[in-house]
Amino acid sequence: MHKKVYTGSVDRLRRPERLEILQVEKVIDLCLDGRNIQSALDAGTGSGIFAEAFHKRGLAVAGFDLNTEMIKAAREHVPDGEFKTGDHEDIPFPDKSYDLVFYAHSLHEADNLTDALSEAKRVARMTVIALEWPFKIRKHGPPLWHRIPVWRIKRVSTQLGYSNFHLEKVGDQNLFILTV
Repeated sequence: MHKKVYTGSVDRLRRPERLEILQVEKVIDLCLDGRNIQSALDAGTGSGIFAEAFHKRGLAVAGFDLNTEMIKAAREHVPDGEFKTGDHEDIPFPDKSYDLVFYAHSLHEADNLTDALSEAKRVARMTVIALEWPFKIRKHGPPLWHRIPVWRIKRVSTQLGYSNFHLEKVGDQNLFILTV
């Protein structure tokens, strides 16, 4: 049983004020900047906010989530996408199947960060990118004990053999860019 699973509503994820904080378009720009990304897997897709944004940019998209209600919502917003029930430590897609594996505030929900980033590396052809809240008590996002410190993601990505680690700030969010 997963200890850190979002159980809120689809509507809550898609509130306009939340979308403004997420800076979806800026995040998508940073994900695609200088990279020949044709396909994206939205890990922990939730209601498909980022899958939908990648799809609008012409990418083939897929996603997975533990919550079947979220999968239904993602399918409604991206009917052309491939969405499955699954978790971060056992991604339900084949090796090297997507140019980009993207986490939008969901990597912190993994029970085991090393296993999750290992699985992401297995599925990604080029890049793994994770948007996360900073390791600070903030008004937005999960409790501090769910958040991941920068040093931990850097250490795990190095241990797993990612070739590059880069951190971008997007408002009050961290965008971790890991090259496979």
